[in-house]
Amino acid sequence: MQVRAYRPEDRTAKALVFYRAVREGAASFYDAAQRAAWAPAPEPDWDEPDPQMDQWCWVAEDDRGMTGFMSLDREGYLDMAFVLPEVMGKGVAQALYGALLDHARAEGLSRLTVRASHLARRFFEKQGWRLDAAENYAADGQIYETFLMSLDLGSRP
Repeated sequence: MQVRAYRPEDRTAKALVFYRAVREGAASFYDAAQRAAWAPAPEPDWDEPDPQMDQWCWVAEDDRGMTGFMSLDREGYLDMAFVLPEVMGKGVAQALYGALLDHARAEGLSRLTVRASHLARRFFEKQGWRLDAAENYAADGQIYETFLMSLDLGSRP
């Protein structure tokens, strides 16, 4: 596995990772209607700009292609964190998170925030993130149980 910076040509693979992570990986936490609204298609919306081009984003890949990606905006909001279902628990998210955390510290960010799903919450709690609030989040005609979390970089070694 290798972790590298996101490139424009990664957009199609990123969309498929996102789609599978939501549709398959989140199946035990969100119902079919929620997952369909959250990830409607396995392809990018070419009518919209690629949001990761304005963020710091890393991808993990192996000999089969992209297995996950994670992105952070310039203010320290962790926007996207998704891995393929078959690599969950195999170190992909941890490797991506390590790159993101190193970069956040190098940029001088003092605090990171995220609106986490159930799966992401478990991962971030293991990394020392604090649960600030549980919140029902409305999007695309659905209500999602999410978790607002934060990490103070100033207090970690």
